[in-house]
Formats: sequence, C-alpha cells, structure tokens
Amino acid sequence: MSEEIILVDENDKQVGTGEKMDVHQKGLLHRCFSIVIFNSEGEMLLQKRATGKYHAGGLWTNACCSHPRPGKDIKNEAEERLFSEMGLRSDLCEIFSFVYRAEFENGLVEHEFDHVFQGKFDGEPRINPEEASGWRWVSVSDLKKEIEASSEKFTPWFRLIVKRMTHGLIG
Repeated sequence: MSEEIILVDENDKQVGTGEKMDVHQKGLLHRCFSIVIFNSEGEMLLQKRATGKYHAGGLWTNACCSHPRPGKDIKNEAEERLFSEMGLRSDLCEIFSFVYRAEFENGLVEHEFDHVFQGKFDGEPRINPEEASGWRWVSVSDLKKEIEASSEKFTPWFRLIVKRMTHGLIG
C-alpha cells in the first residue's frame, strides 16, 4: 500500500503530496516530525531502528520519527506514532524545527522539514519490532560523547537534534 506524505517549501507551506518512496528517491522536501523523550532523571530515550527499515536500519536515533498524514494535525500524529512505535504515551510540545538533507547508501534521500517535539515518560517502552530493534536511556553528556566517538552509529537528523541540546531538555 502506498503512503502519501506532505511536500513543503522552505517555509513549511504545503505545496502538494507525494508517494513516500518516490519522494525519498527524488529527494523532495517534505514534512516530518521527530520526538525526543526524557525521563525524570533527565535521560533521553533512544530507539535502535529496525534493520528492515527502508534506510538507516540498525542506527540509534530519537524515540520516534515519522511523517504526518495529509490533512491531519501534526501533534496528534506524533503522539499516535509514538504509541504505535514505542508503546508509550506522552503529552508532546513542539520545541523547534529545521531543514536537513541526508543521502543514504541505498540511493534514498531524506530532505525534510523536521518538527521536533519533546515529552516526558518514566518506565519501559513496549517497542514495535517492525519499527525498532532496541531502546535505552542515556544521559545527554554520555550521548554527546558517543556521537563524537562513533557518529556513524546514529541517524543524521538525530545528530543535528543533539547539537541543539543543553543539559537534558532541549533549549
């Protein structure tokens, strides 16, 4: 089944829709969201992407990321996708957005206007194995050291998100 995603301009104004794989093959700018989750200890929840993902399989990333469906509220879409992928609920708030472009070895391109949401959760997620192969909590300082030592183990968009982080919560 094909999945339609939202094409946007550099100001995040919708300019159309496109089939997900076609958009990634052509590197068209499209809307997405990324979710960062912190626990009460200030640690961030990481997801290890399932190896079968269409790109970046097996890499560590933020708790959840996806594309909102056309005509839907992005915050609601983000909260539902977080539950679908990680089995957890959190009241999310958008903290910033940015545009990036990343090319992958399989020829696919992520060219995204990324809306970053933040939430809180204490406990153990219940991951969807089609989306994630693992998870862990990590302090921001340890995460920054890991990325500096082995950036290839992390998704390109997540590395950009972490650059904006201060002492835990994103500033």
